[in-house]
Amino acid sequence: MDVLSLFRLDDEVAVVTGGGTGIGRGIALGLASAGANVVVSGRRPEVIEGVANEIRAGGHRALAVPADVMEDDQVQGVIDRTMAEFGKLDIWVNNAGGLQGERPVVLRQHTRESFDHIIGLNFVAVWRCIALAQAAMSPGGRIINVSSMAALRNGTPTNGPYGAAKAAVNHLTATYAAELSRRRIRVNAIAPGGVDTADLRNSMKIGDEQVEQMAANITLGRMGRDEDFAAAAVYLASKASDWVTGQVLVVTGGP
Repeated sequence: MDVLSLFRLDDEVAVVTGGGTGIGRGIALGLASAGANVVVSGRRPEVIEGVANEIRAGGHRALAVPADVMEDDQVQGVIDRTMAEFGKLDIWVNNAGGLQGERPVVLRQHTRESFDHIIGLNFVAVWRCIALAQAAMSPGGRIINVSSMAALRNGTPTNGPYGAAKAAVNHLTATYAAELSRRRIRVNAIAPGGVDTADLRNSMKIGDEQVEQMAANITLGRMGRDEDFAAAAVYLASKASDWVTGQVLVVTGGP
């Protein structure tokens, strides 16, 4: 048995939303390093083109397609460009999300607009992306949702809408896994722990000292790195996880 060969993604075609920075960039590069051709999607053309160029420099095909995942027509545009360029769609990674400028506050202080925006980006968009992407997939496709450790906590004070949205993503993952199983489309999720990203620092208004304190409270003593989630995504996208669906893979550095 050649176990390592099960992790190869040669000639597979993957789409990564929110693929320009942070976890999304790491996943896009990780899938490419395992052999996949990758469509990098995000809202900033110059950023996603930079990631696509990194992939090309590694000897793999890549396409950068700007899109806002909260707009169905733009998501369908990503799918159409993928099919036109590569002729198939094997893997879809729902990474786009986060607070994107929304300030962490207690639930009662959220406006309807801020609540709807966080839920829309982190949950509704995931539902819609899967609904659209699965229609283009052949049997055996794989869908990976990026959830959060916030979904696993017993309440997330000052981060309620986000935690609720990611908990809903976990349930959505299990439901889609059951509904798409007849076509052998597997649906799983990754729940990342603390990662030092610009979105984290900006939304929480924190600097190096606070990030170091967060790292010290993690069992393994450090924040998450892009490669931690890239490796998890390669596992869930590959034949190595061929008997795994409807699951949430927790990658948090400890309990």
